[in-house]
Amino acid sequence: MALFDALASLGPTYHHPIASAPVASTSLNPYLPLPADGALLTTSTYLPSLPAPTAGVVHILGATALARLPAPTSAALISRTSQEAYDHALLSLRLARDLSIAVYHHVAPAALSGDVSPLENAQQWLTAPLGTPMPNGDVPDWDDKIARAFDSVSLSLLKATRRVQRAFTHHTPGAAVETLVLNFTTSDLASENTIDIALAAPLPREKLRASIKFANRLAVVEAGSAKFGTAWASIVDVAEDLDVAVRSILVASPAAIGEVAGALASDVPIVRLGEAEAADPIPSTSIAIPAPESSYTDLLASGPTPLEILNSPASLAASESTSPLYAFGKAAAIRTEREKLVDAAKRVLKAASTKPEVHAALGDWLLVKDEAGSAAAGAKAVAALGAGSSEDERTVVALGAKGHWEKKALWIVVSNAWAADLASSGLHHSLASGLDINLLVYETQASPFSPLAEDRPRERKKDLALYALNMGDVYVASVAVYADYAGVINAMREAEAYAGPALVLAYLPWGERADGAKVGPAGSAERAGPLERLRETKRAVAGGWWPLFRWNPAPGVADDKRFTLDASHIKDALAAFLDRQNHLSQLTRATPALDKSVTGSAGLDLAAARKQKAREAYDRLVNSLDGPGLLVLFASDGGNAEKVAKRLVGRAKMRGVAATIRVLDEAATDIVGTLKAEKNVLVITSTAGQGEAPQNGRNFVKALAKVDVAAVKAELAETRIAVFGMGDSKYWPRKEDYIYYNKPGKDLAARFAALEVAELAPLGLGDDSDPDGYQTGYKPFEAALWRALGVDSVDVVEAQEETVANEHIKIASNYLRGTILEGLEDKMTGAIGASDAQLTKFHGTYMQDDRDIRESLKAQGLEPAYSFMIRVRMPGGVCTPEQWLHMDRIADEHGNGTFKMTTRQTFQFHGVIKSHLKPAMQAINRSLLDTIAACGDVNRNVLCSVNPTISTVHKDAYDFSKAISERLLPATTAYHEIWLDKKPVFANAVSDLEPLYGPVYLPRKFKIAVAVPPDNSVDVFTNDVGFIAIVEGGKIVGYNVSVGGGMGVTHSNKKTYPRLGDVIGFVTPEDGTLAAEKIMLVQRDNGNRADRKNARLKYTIDRMTLPVFKAEVEKYMGKAFEPARPYAFDSNLDHFGWSTGDDGKHHFTLFIENGRVEDSARHQFKTGLQEVARAHTGTFRLTANQHVVLSDVDDSKLDEMKRLLAKHGLDNVAHSGLRLASSACVAFPTCGLAMAESERYLPVLIDKIEKICEDAGVGHDALVLRMSGCPNGCSRPWAAEVAFVGKAPGSYMMLLGGSYKGERLNKPFRESVTEPEILDILGTLIRRWAKERDDGERFGDWTVRAGIVKPTVSGKTFWDDSCVA
Repeated sequence: MALFDALASLGPTYHHPIASAPVASTSLNPYLPLPADGALLTTSTYLPSLPAPTAGVVHILGATALARLPAPTSAALISRTSQEAYDHALLSLRLARDLSIAVYHHVAPAALSGDVSPLENAQQWLTAPLGTPMPNGDVPDWDDKIARAFDSVSLSLLKATRRVQRAFTHHTPGAAVETLVLNFTTSDLASENTIDIALAAPLPREKLRASIKFANRLAVVEAGSAKFGTAWASIVDVAEDLDVAVRSILVASPAAIGEVAGALASDVPIVRLGEAEAADPIPSTSIAIPAPESSYTDLLASGPTPLEILNSPASLAASESTSPLYAFGKAAAIRTEREKLVDAAKRVLKAASTKPEVHAALGDWLLVKDEAGSAAAGAKAVAALGAGSSEDERTVVALGAKGHWEKKALWIVVSNAWAADLASSGLHHSLASGLDINLLVYETQASPFSPLAEDRPRERKKDLALYALNMGDVYVASVAVYADYAGVINAMREAEAYAGPALVLAYLPWGERADGAKVGPAGSAERAGPLERLRETKRAVAGGWWPLFRWNPAPGVADDKRFTLDASHIKDALAAFLDRQNHLSQLTRATPALDKSVTGSAGLDLAAARKQKAREAYDRLVNSLDGPGLLVLFASDGGNAEKVAKRLVGRAKMRGVAATIRVLDEAATDIVGTLKAEKNVLVITSTAGQGEAPQNGRNFVKALAKVDVAAVKAELAETRIAVFGMGDSKYWPRKEDYIYYNKPGKDLAARFAALEVAELAPLGLGDDSDPDGYQTGYKPFEAALWRALGVDSVDVVEAQEETVANEHIKIASNYLRGTILEGLEDKMTGAIGASDAQLTKFHGTYMQDDRDIRESLKAQGLEPAYSFMIRVRMPGGVCTPEQWLHMDRIADEHGNGTFKMTTRQTFQFHGVIKSHLKPAMQAINRSLLDTIAACGDVNRNVLCSVNPTISTVHKDAYDFSKAISERLLPATTAYHEIWLDKKPVFANAVSDLEPLYGPVYLPRKFKIAVAVPPDNSVDVFTNDVGFIAIVEGGKIVGYNVSVGGGMGVTHSNKKTYPRLGDVIGFVTPEDGTLAAEKIMLVQRDNGNRADRKNARLKYTIDRMTLPVFKAEVEKYMGKAFEPARPYAFDSNLDHFGWSTGDDGKHHFTLFIENGRVEDSARHQFKTGLQEVARAHTGTFRLTANQHVVLSDVDDSKLDEMKRLLAKHGLDNVAHSGLRLASSACVAFPTCGLAMAESERYLPVLIDKIEKICEDAGVGHDALVLRMSGCPNGCSRPWAAEVAFVGKAPGSYMMLLGGSYKGERLNKPFRESVTEPEILDILGTLIRRWAKERDDGERFGDWTVRAGIVKPTVSGKTFWDDSCVA
């Protein structure tokens, strides 16, 4: 084994930027301390940058001179061969760990290239007790203690390796000699009578005295160029009282080692050989700054103020330190010199001999010295001053030449990755100095309640805020770029504007680690990346561990404005943080005002808990009267296993079984006692991750593995156990990964069998990929369970499983009123009732919670972070600039600061908490828009092709879409009563009416789109009803009508499928709204209300058959459809850039990635469009591909619009064809249905696929790629050329073969793929497509022609010939 690899195998190893660093070691930047109990591979070049370690091993590779030891409790070893270097490394590690000292191990250049024989079980030797005694605490002298420990460890290592390790090697011992050479160099001296020193410090005093007493003279050979060598001084001390002379031979350079023999022959007491070589400087390029930190430093660089990061490697000279303390010294010098410049300039102004032009120029500069124009004013002063005619003028010229004319914002970065601040010395000096210096301090550890919190948390940087706030005159901000982008910018600008010290604490989870590095406790499979940092930031902020605030003590700031809280709400932890009066008395009142609901809710919760316990006690009493007992233990992450367990308990009780239910982990503390207490036990578990047990079952699994068979055999003799596992056999695409399928259930069953516990029923396995899902395996398992319990013959009439809850809710809702108003008034919770949550969809809002922090809040005993999504009804997607500004303001005042343009051509807000829900609805209505019927089992927002270049046709199509929307609008007044505070129209005298929908509305949602060929950007065939405009002579003469489109699917349920609409005929414009209404009514009367998964119009048509359905619609209409007319589509994408309509108006289609209007490090969509809207006099038109058209721009406004677009980068449409054709739904963190990432992940994936396309030469070719977080398909993935549909975090179903025109569904190609597989598959296919395609052949068409997938000719054949067929 090579030496470097062998050294790295011995334990945690780090390396400076050295050549050939071993893969198993971790990079450590110069100037950073050595982590505890670690070993460092370095060279003499980088060694000076290492802060003195208190413990650990420092391997100095290629060492030629001994390092000066920083502490008396340090040791130094010398290795001259490769094997010796390895053995000494073992010695060093053991000494460092046992004595808690630092060991400097000098490895000779000749030893670096050889192979070594490693010690088997080296880790065991390093940690096991020594076979020889170590020195105890009675040894008073550290030198003796280390020397004795060396002997003990050497003896133990001898037994393990059969290789002798001595403190020194005497090559001719025992005989009297004239001159004895003591070799302290790392070279092998060609000299007789030599002692090669291995333990160079501390020297083994008594042993060495015994060896040197036979010599008349000692020659100490060591490397160095000082007056005396350190080894010579140590030998003089050792030889005290001995009649021996001590000579010193210092070798100044390795090249002079050959001159030692000649020096030994002379009698000169002190010899210097060779010329000292200059030490190699530490190149600043060797310091690596982690890429994640750029999310903050890029914002610094983008500011309007000139700045300098004083300890940035890019601005350091060789061997300058990145230490914050060193940077403070630079900052103090810069500020001092600028003050000297100002003072000298003032003296020049007062001097009588000052020329008028100099006086004027310097006066102008002093007026603007701290402002943006200072550099230009300084340049004028330089021109007026020339070389300077007085001492003060020459001082001004000299200091100005150093760059002090312009005041720079001075920043010092404190980062564990490259700029560690030992003992916070740099921070303390900077804050206490009162100088205008800004510090950016990174906190990179996870919050303590995070599932990814480290086993050994580090010092909390967040506590520095308390220290700084206590000073009173320091600007302090706590920010997080992944939580509040605008807050970071505000903090940085305020810090730079403040004339004094400023501290900005920046949260950046795992910022010191590159993307892809493992994070979390030992055994965690999570890896660092933007998404995981975002989730962790949200956990920390929402949980109150990382508060977002700004404290600005600047003069002129009003008292009530000094403290700004940027977090959306204060958690308990933050309240405690603010209530530390000894630090923050100026910020908080002595007695904080607490919401009464904080204490009121506790009593209500207690009363509810008592009632629940009473009910449980009664149930136990009734069920224990007769019948067998059954304990059901469940483990579930997603809730499915929990539902199965609860339903089974209910069925068991109906059969007279005394059934109880508990979470599996609740039994972990006393497994034997729990299982012994009940004769019949059932365990139901789902599968998580790589075949792992769910989170609430892992403690049980670990504890069960430790149970001893012999100890429990008698105690569990009467217990019978059954196990039912739930999983997905096709979740892992690779055959070798099949072992993970239902692994928790299989492992538990095997463990119970090993414990010799009797079997209640055979192991049952539910497979989500079976035709009926897990029910295929569950039904026979449950039957076997009843037989085993002897209750299979009990005649029980079970209640029909509730499959029509939504229909009942609608009927009982009093035309969508329910108890929504009462739920909004309930201050005890951020949620509303489950029934009301279904009804609010009809009003345009969904209740959601932040899934990024769901588990961490649960761990703290808190309810989920509930919020609401609001969707606007805006048929055709057209709004005015005033309405756009209203939407922008609503997002800031009531939402999460962003808003989304959806695939339904409308706006969507997220993060609206309950108290803001009604004000947000009212604000939307004040903008002359509304949200009614934007969601729910009604006709939703009507789409319309955006065709601004054919103005008349677009106007007619747009008016038609609005007419359909208005005609199919629900008539209930509940919306206006609840949200707009209107009085009930009917006032209990007459019932409300729904002439179209009736009291139960539709079976499922209903979607309509209007397309104007050749543009199919609305994907007209994916809608329940589609109207395809037939244009003749520049006018719409009618519409072809398509029916039966729909995207929703359930994974592994082949009874569900996507479907494209079928064209059934032609209608005139006058009959268009009539046709839409009657199609909807046929669905109302014939749709499947018993099964919502089969309730869409597509299933109704396939059940009735298309001819029968068409005839029924014609019957409702009272007239027949005309034959369909010819049409042709050429694309389902948007056309970006400028265009001019036939009315002379100009239009620009902007690219808004995935429709998210926000400001981020990548783009400034929100700010830019806000400024555009203020100047725009036309309209905005949203597209169904989540982009926006700046429409109806007059010639007089064209130049201004172009300028504003360019100012904010909004005119950039030079993206790859792939990116322009991509889209994604929202998914995590707000969508409750999401199974995987979508909107947040797709841009990252596109970055990687783009490189494949560019390499293949198809970077500019459009390739329709869509991603959806779940199979409901909001991004219309089933009609894309390439699609990824979420199945689990990081895992997607992959589909190929859709039509570029939106006229053919794709086909499942891989049931489950992860990112590496996606890139591998697409890499192969895209390169083949680039080579094999016909002229103009699209990727989807090629995959069908090339036989990659079979074409999907109808919805019913979607699963046929696929990977899940």
